[in-house]
Amino acid sequence: MGVLIEIPSALKEYVNDQDEVEVDGSSVVEALDSLCTQFPELKSNLFDKEGVVRKFINIYINDDNIRYAHGINSPVKDGDSIQIVPSVAGG
Repeated sequence: MGVLIEIPSALKEYVNDQDEVEVDGSSVVEALDSLCTQFPELKSNLFDKEGVVRKFINIYINDDNIRYAHGINSPVKDGDSIQIVPSVAGG
């Protein structure tokens, strides 16, 4: 068993319309790298040209925002769930 990444509706087209993708990794960055290796078109939607997660993308591990942990280097273990949550704006 690996780490499960939950894919938001807006990005499903880049992962063959899957709701979830299982990947390997011991940190968020390793898990996301594994995801983007499997689905290269997804990378530009998650990361900017410098390789930093785009500002409008929020990432959670088991419902906890990684910004309040160790950021992109936050550790994950088998069975954990990573949620990718794009910010929504409007008026």
